Amino acid sequence: MLLITIWPLFALICLGHVLARKGFPDPGFWPAAERINYFILFPALLVSSLVDAPIGDPQILRLGAAALTTICLAALGMAVARRVFPTPAARFGPALQGVVRFNTYLGLAVTASLAGAEGMERAAVYLAVCVPVVNVLSIIALSEREVLRRPGALLRTMLRNPLILACLVGIALALLGVGLPGGMGTFLELLARGSLPLGLLCVGAALQPSALRQDVGPVAGNVALRLLAMPLLAALIGFAYGLDGAEALVLVVFSAIPTAPTAYVLTRQLNGDGTFMAGLVTAQTMAAVVTIPLVLLVLGLG
Repeated sequence: MLLITIWPLFALICLGHVLARKGFPDPGFWPAAERINYFILFPALLVSSLVDAPIGDPQILRLGAAALTTICLAALGMAVARRVFPTPAARFGPALQGVVRFNTYLGLAVTASLAGAEGMERAAVYLAVCVPVVNVLSIIALSEREVLRRPGALLRTMLRNPLILACLVGIALALLGVGLPGGMGTFLELLARGSLPLGLLCVGAALQPSALRQDVGPVAGNVALRLLAMPLLAALIGFAYGLDGAEALVLVVFSAIPTAPTAYVLTRQLNGDGTFMAGLVTAQTMAAVVTIPLVLLVLGLG
């Protein structure tokens, strides 16, 4: 049942890859599709999922704490490894992103398939907590200490991120308990329905198999850390925080999915090793077809 539930999601990724390589419908379609999803459809999904989330539920609060603990421990481990094996920012940035960032489209799609609306609410809370954190960690890793000398610029960058803004709006509405008046909820839900399938198609379109020819050893090691070590760490931390049910599932799923394709864009913007980052995104996405069902099955969450 787990394979039957998950394989259609990867089929969409494969379809997106094939369509993009065939030039259908047009090479300019995929960047435009990514933009409309990133700036409109996906924020609508986050707001509509967060607006009714039980923010005050102790389990929700423990989920947020466990998520932060997982990501911060992983980042700390990477920083310690860097001290042992000195690595320039151009390489360390992609390596860190490969471990701590996550493909939100795939994570939400898996969660929705396995846990329905309850899982989506919990996943939206996870994103509200973790999206700002992983973005800050990624920027710091790619730009060394320079960004710490300009905290205002970092804050402006974060506040221009549509996902962070959507999370802030959704959490504010949930705390106020006012809901979405005048049919706005239906409007956002209609927009949200297109986000996940379009997002998965765009993930496939962005894959670069040619990047796998380089850095085979580092890529393989990073894949193992992200897809095997991270979900195990998340499961242990979730157990320590007393999580179960949908909260435990969300914590493990978002630790077991591949890194975000947008990590490649950020890496290029900050002069990191784009080829290495593209290899990590591609290798992790391909390997996740096997590792996600395996991890959920072994941990008893499928």
